[in-house]
Amino acid sequence: MPDYLWGITTFVLAASITPGPNNLMLTASGANYGFRLTMPHMAGIMVGFAVMVMAVGLGLAQVFAAYPWIQQVLKYACFAYLVYLAYRMGTATVAPNKSPNLQTESASKPLNFTQAALFQWVNPKAWFMVISAISTFTASSENAFMNVSFIAIIFMIVFIPCAAIWTGFGVALSHFLTGTRLRIFNWCMAILMVASVIPFVLHF
Repeated sequence: MPDYLWGITTFVLAASITPGPNNLMLTASGANYGFRLTMPHMAGIMVGFAVMVMAVGLGLAQVFAAYPWIQQVLKYACFAYLVYLAYRMGTATVAPNKSPNLQTESASKPLNFTQAALFQWVNPKAWFMVISAISTFTASSENAFMNVSFIAIIFMIVFIPCAAIWTGFGVALSHFLTGTRLRIFNWCMAILMVASVIPFVLHF
């Protein structure tokens, strides 16, 4: 059990702390809206990802194995939607002469809990992480439900500090990002978000 726990925790930490759409979006949200307004986004990722782990671990992976074309269609649909979200991030309206952490009616809004949770289903890196975790750590399990639930819980626990770090990084940057610099930052984050999933799209 200790080796099993260490293996899952190490995998989850490596997958959760590295750059990807979720972490880059959290950094951008922290820079634009602040830590407090980004908390629903963080919670949505955590819960949405856990639900995804349960769904894949308890049957969805078998569907992909039986009908691999579904996975291919989903992969490119996910990438297309990700590009759309990146465009929205790059063109986010920044209130003039305002702190990036203050919202106005004309300013863009951060992702809410539901949007962040649903985003996991169109996140190529999330699919790669979930399928890799399920195939690696549940292959020889006799109690699929308990094992998959354990993986989902580990993901949720490890994700919290990782999300806080990336969001906090964005908040720290917000003190230097106003006006044009914030717009440039948003476009850079949008481009990085798309670039971060290309390896997963090519090899997933």
